[in-house]
Amino acid sequence: QLVQSGGGLVQPGGSLRLSCLASGFTFSSYVVSWFRQAPGMEREFVIGMDLSTRNTHYTDSVSGRFTISRDDAKTTAYLDMNSVKPEDTAVYYCQARHLIDGAQYWGQGTQVTVSS
Repeated sequence: QLVQSGGGLVQPGGSLRLSCLASGFTFSSYVVSWFRQAPGMEREFVIGMDLSTRNTHYTDSVSGRFTISRDDAKTTAYLDMNSVKPEDTAVYYCQARHLIDGAQYWGQGTQVTVSS
């Protein structure tokens, strides 16, 4: 399973870190990505990291502001959100997807609200 932590209310221009703790599977064999879903919207891909190259892929709207990282020893992935904007307000989900068979785990979601 994936258990998320972090999130909450942050002012525009502020920073926030989300964590995603994995258990019950071989975390190091899974690609991790972050998604978000704003009210009335479809869930969208935000950022992900290749397992072998550690190259990062992201949606244009978070370019230069959001960073994904992982610590396999702690079986934890992170999403660092900087210079946040009101349009970043959403429920954020982490996803772990097996590199070979595509099996997926999802976190429970955590609310991020950007408002002054």
